[in-house]
Amino acid sequence: MANKNLKKYISNGVFILVIAVLLFVPSAKALLIQGLMEVGLFNPSIEKEKPLNNPTLQLSFKDQAGKTITLNELKGKVVFINFWATWCPPCLAEMPSINKLYEKYKSNSDVVFLLIDADSNFEKSLAYMKARSYALPVYQMNSSVPEQLFAGSLPTTIVFDKQGRLSFKHEGAANYNSKKFVEFIGQLRDSTN
Repeated sequence: MANKNLKKYISNGVFILVIAVLLFVPSAKALLIQGLMEVGLFNPSIEKEKPLNNPTLQLSFKDQAGKTITLNELKGKVVFINFWATWCPPCLAEMPSINKLYEKYKSNSDVVFLLIDADSNFEKSLAYMKARSYALPVYQMNSSVPEQLFAGSLPTTIVFDKQGRLSFKHEGAANYNSKKFVEFIGQLRDSTN
């Protein structure tokens, strides 16, 4: 009887430990979310976005070398922007899928990726990218962002078409390497209007 109770206590302790790890260790939570992405959950919903009330082409971004680029300068290209942070488990969970999408389009000059470090800590974000062998381009905002684009929820991903129109916005983790999303980016890239 004592042996049966001991097994029960051990199994309960292990269960509580697993729950605690998932709650308090960001990389463990990210790993769980990644697993759920692999089975088909967290696919982004691709719907036509409503036009913005004010022009957003004034957005400015800065890379770690201090070089700035504006959204206006990227007109004529599809622009994939992801707001993320190294402490954010859903951000970390979707990063492998963003990296795979980036690998598919990195040699295509008509598609640009901007990963916006919400912490404004280049050292930390670049160390994260380097540790995982990601070549994703990390930027910081160099201007204010309209709330209709980014209201502070991490991760947030937005995509602009070649004319600078908002074509996609998603808050929360998603698998950006899904067949449907890869095709969506390809359609925007090949679009002439």
